[in-house]
Amino acid sequence: MVTLILMRHAKSSWDNAALRDHDRPLNDRGARSATALGAWLREKGVVPDQILSSSSTRTRQTGSGLGLAAPSTFTGDLYHASEAEMLGLIRAAGEGETLLVIGHNPGIAELAHGLVKSQVDHPRFWDYPTGATLVLRFNINDWADVDWQQGVPVDFVIPRELPGV
Repeated sequence: MVTLILMRHAKSSWDNAALRDHDRPLNDRGARSATALGAWLREKGVVPDQILSSSSTRTRQTGSGLGLAAPSTFTGDLYHASEAEMLGLIRAAGEGETLLVIGHNPGIAELAHGLVKSQVDHPRFWDYPTGATLVLRFNINDWADVDWQQGVPVDFVIPRELPGV
């Protein structure tokens, strides 16, 4: 059994119009959201063995704000990747039972929608706002076997539901 956590980066800042999209940092609420999401994951007992993240500034800051000790890989391949591209990266994930992927919409939302085996009972699941986090379990032992409509939803949260945000 493997556990996949799909997280959209926390809320980013639009204060500096001169920055490229890739370089936009988190705003204050985004930083608080990342901290709260890390606490939520620890509380739920869902701590990743590895983190696979887009190389953008806001996804890096989201990952570091979680306060998790898992090794992280940052890749430009996840920056605005499609759901199919993300699935390919997950299938190549390698070792560990729990993987956290931090990405961007629309790809991360479309990946979440495509991987779930059953409906997620949350009003914000379909628009997957910033910081949205889905925990899925797959009845497999190898990341290479992750496939569409096979993930059992375990939990879903958005930062506004968490204390301190």
